[in-house]
Amino acid sequence: MTELPIVQCRPLGVVRSRFTDTVGVPIQTAGAPDEPGRLEVFPEFQAGLKDIEGFDYLLLVTHLHRVTRELLEVVPFLDDRSHGVFATRAPARPNRLGLSIVRLVSVQGGVLEFSGNDMLDGTPVLDMKPYVPRFDVRTTDRIGWFDQRLDPLQGKLSDDRMG
Repeated sequence: MTELPIVQCRPLGVVRSRFTDTVGVPIQTAGAPDEPGRLEVFPEFQAGLKDIEGFDYLLLVTHLHRVTRELLEVVPFLDDRSHGVFATRAPARPNRLGLSIVRLVSVQGGVLEFSGNDMLDGTPVLDMKPYVPRFDVRTTDRIGWFDQRLDPLQGKLSDDRMG
């Protein structure tokens, strides 16, 4: 086996949110489109915000810092059957990376107010990118087990199974 390099990331900022416990957080931003949040970008990264206000949506890559489990099979929040973690959006992942699509509401200096929050207070943000529909939207009918499980998404909250 080829030895892989160690990957290190440093946060560019942190999320401020009303959620302080892993239980009771919306499981996807689409399920809580009006839930507010705030990203406080650290001073050394604020120059990278130039022109960000021209976008409606942002993709936030986060570190799921409060998840303690690393599972390869999970029973996700929207199902009662076990699936491979890579066939889910479950937080109990090998590298504990999260991806959230949020709606940018305003920019004040290094503070980005957004809606569609599914993150805990203090969540480190490792990267952000503008959401560009022509790049990011794909039309498909093949969405695996999610096909029969998306109806209860609105208002669905996390429980303690991913800890």
